[in-house]
Amino acid sequence: MQLEIRPDPAEVGRARRWARSRLAGSGIAADEPLAENLILLVSELVTNAVVHTGRPAVLRLSLPDPATRTAPSATVRVEVADTCSRAPVPRCAGGDATGGRGLALVDCLADRWGWSPEGAGKSIWCELDRCSPSGESAAMAYGGGLSAYEGLAFEAV
Repeated sequence: MQLEIRPDPAEVGRARRWARSRLAGSGIAADEPLAENLILLVSELVTNAVVHTGRPAVLRLSLPDPATRTAPSATVRVEVADTCSRAPVPRCAGGDATGGRGLALVDCLADRWGWSPEGAGKSIWCELDRCSPSGESAAMAYGGGLSAYEGLAFEAV
């Protein structure tokens, strides 16, 4: 399933509401950690697309079938495609910075994430495994621990 995103910051809230509305049919309860992480990841990836490209984007959401939601292979995938071909660029965000931690947060919350060229643009995606225990704390993205990027934050452009 997918949602067209306009290059407008108000679209971030619409994307979160849309993603929440899709959870009910997938068997993922709105108050479970997977749902909360999923909504935060949608918010971060859509924000990056809207703020850093200023172009329309497409949010894609792949949810497990309710019949297989407890299977070890049940995975949730969030993907945002935009028409900007620039790759995500590492950026160092100081302790007092008010932004620049979006993809560091994605790195902490998702089981996997990455990006790839798509048409004239790119797609940034992340996956959460339905049955994996809650991952590392999001506090790591805010300087509370070491991430794979040792203090670097990422800006998706």
